[in-house]
Amino acid sequence: MIILDSSLATPLYIQIYNQLKEEIITGVRMEGSRLPSTRYLAQTLAVGRNTVENAYLQLSSEGYVKSITGSGYYVENIYGMEVGVKGYQNHKTALEDKKKQPEHHQSYPYNFDYGHLSPEYFPLGVWKKVSNKAMTSLTAEEMTSYGERLGGLGLRTVLADYLRKSRGVPCSGDQIILCSGTDYALSILCQLVRNSFKAIAFEDPGYPGARELFANNGLSLLPVGLEKDGLNIAELEASGARMVYVTPSHQFPSGAVMPIQKRLRLLEWAKRNNGIIIEDDYDSELRYKSRPIPSISSVDTSGKVIYTGTISKALSPSLRLSYMVLPIDWMERYKKEFTMYQCPVSIIQQRIMEEFINSGYWESHLRKICGANKKKHDLLLHVIQEELGDKVIIHGKNAGLHILLESTLGLTETEMIEKAKENGVLVYPVSRFWQRKDRYLNNMVFLGFGSISETDIFKGVMQLSKAWS
Repeated sequence: MIILDSSLATPLYIQIYNQLKEEIITGVRMEGSRLPSTRYLAQTLAVGRNTVENAYLQLSSEGYVKSITGSGYYVENIYGMEVGVKGYQNHKTALEDKKKQPEHHQSYPYNFDYGHLSPEYFPLGVWKKVSNKAMTSLTAEEMTSYGERLGGLGLRTVLADYLRKSRGVPCSGDQIILCSGTDYALSILCQLVRNSFKAIAFEDPGYPGARELFANNGLSLLPVGLEKDGLNIAELEASGARMVYVTPSHQFPSGAVMPIQKRLRLLEWAKRNNGIIIEDDYDSELRYKSRPIPSISSVDTSGKVIYTGTISKALSPSLRLSYMVLPIDWMERYKKEFTMYQCPVSIIQQRIMEEFINSGYWESHLRKICGANKKKHDLLLHVIQEELGDKVIIHGKNAGLHILLESTLGLTETEMIEKAKENGVLVYPVSRFWQRKDRYLNNMVFLGFGSISETDIFKGVMQLSKAWS
């Protein structure tokens, strides 16, 4: 940023020249970058255009920039100059070193990472087609306004229709808030309920991002253990909590599915305690051996469930598009208390997603990725059973994009990870998901399969068999 001081004896064009020169030699303005046009910079600095032109001419004459007729001034390659280029050299060297360094996951041939999807499954051609159609539907008025605070009613309406049909959520578009990711939705929710609730119960082990978010919003954390079928209701009762966060359709990270009997018990708990259930319907679309499990919200008749969902795991994490369904009374409170909050999702992204769903591409995409990920899931389980046999116990199968492997050979989590690395395989710790570390047996690792190829699944498990033998 160029700052001029008219009270100095130094001419203005020299002040401009000096500051641009400093930016060039320190690497702030990189080789090949274009300087602002003389007209634009003159208007920005409120000086005459000749003043800027004189500064540029001085830089050009000294070799810091070159002029290209009809195009403007561009920064020259000054690498190797003796005067004042140390900062530039260090900057350039750092960039070159960064390019040479392989990314962490590239250091290992087989990476069972989690949180990424296979690029081959993203419908890029369809997305471009839908994007073009959506853009033509947008008006100048829409592009120059903030839009609806809850998000566009069009997308909220089609999402409500989808949730009613696929998850049984009894809602309308007026109950939905569009959010930029689940973390944003939970952050808004914490602000909404802070005058009514001071503590929150959550699954242990569970999603650490939610746990951190709740703590950062001033809520007391009450970890509740798991049973084979999900949250331990007896522990929840004993905790004294009135608000709980759960992932009942595919508990993260254990993969447990909460049966309808326990869901009804959880609703009874919420009614007795005038409480709230935050239902994160994580991975609900990705089921491989059975139909998707109806949500807790689908059997809620008392407005005790706040439902959150996302398209990250099914379509694209980078779109940062999620949604939250509020019971009517909580929505009224939101509208009253959050009058200045604007929807964080771009109107362009909203319109594209609305068109994507309305055109039938969303449902066809879900069918495609469920089929593709089922093949990966089944292959992973088959090879593990063939190669590792009773050396491990598999947890969390038949849904989602990850499994847990528990060692039966007495290996610790760290030993499993390090031995895998020695054989070119990246697997991940489970310990980070536990609040109460003393309850963790320290003998599991986390394997994601969303972004790894079928070939690498096979080869990677073969290497794990060698590593853990």
